[in-house]
Amino acid sequence: MRYAQGTPNWVDLGSTDVDGSAAFYGRLFGWTADELGPQAGGYRIFRKDGRQVAGLGPATDPERGSSWSTYFATGDLDDVARKVEEHGGRVVAPAMDVMDQGRMAVFLDPTGAFFSGWQPARHEGFELANEPGSVAWSELMTSDLDASKVFYQEVFGLDERDVSMAEGMTYTLLEVGGRAVAGAMPIDPAWRPMSSHWSVYFEVDDCDSSFAQALELGANKVMPPENSPAGRFAILSDPQGAGFSIIRSNPDFSI
Repeated sequence: MRYAQGTPNWVDLGSTDVDGSAAFYGRLFGWTADELGPQAGGYRIFRKDGRQVAGLGPATDPERGSSWSTYFATGDLDDVARKVEEHGGRVVAPAMDVMDQGRMAVFLDPTGAFFSGWQPARHEGFELANEPGSVAWSELMTSDLDASKVFYQEVFGLDERDVSMAEGMTYTLLEVGGRAVAGAMPIDPAWRPMSSHWSVYFEVDDCDSSFAQALELGANKVMPPENSPAGRFAILSDPQGAGFSIIRSNPDFSI
């Protein structure tokens, strides 16, 4: 596989207004949205400069509405599904073939965060990442960090490493072979009410200008731009209500 077991290898957006989402992200990130035909159920592929960066399709869960989903690479999706249930999670949508592209399934972790698994065939995942207009990071916001650490270690074999960040905060890195592939942090009770969830960060050239442009295109402000050791970032919800983050990564930051 291009992406090792447990590495986030794809994201897609389930939208209540697919055309509206295609227009919004097209203008914000310079993406095109290729339709895959009726056999794909309305699914589209977002591309940046011709390379696959994300997916887009109709929202299928009325309670979730529009939302971004993070997929984790696996060579054995049935084994992942079994481990999810053994360790307190739930299979929301069982493993299914996606034409000749691969197999997917949707899960809930023990804290209620949705995530997906992808067993690749022709489609191996991102063709562009960590560059402007593509995914830069995946992050779990969780109501029970200790339980989440155990769960993702047992399901995907991810290792964990806690690192000290600004203002005395500890951040958990999820690692594959000693390389950080995602992050996790506890939900602060002082924040606005939120449930456990995986969030997606998209790299941008300028966080402040991209934030302002997103608002002009109809997005809503969740958190305005601010600095962190990893870079300057902001949190928004798109016009259909899906949350996402943007970041101008700090090239001198290492973890």
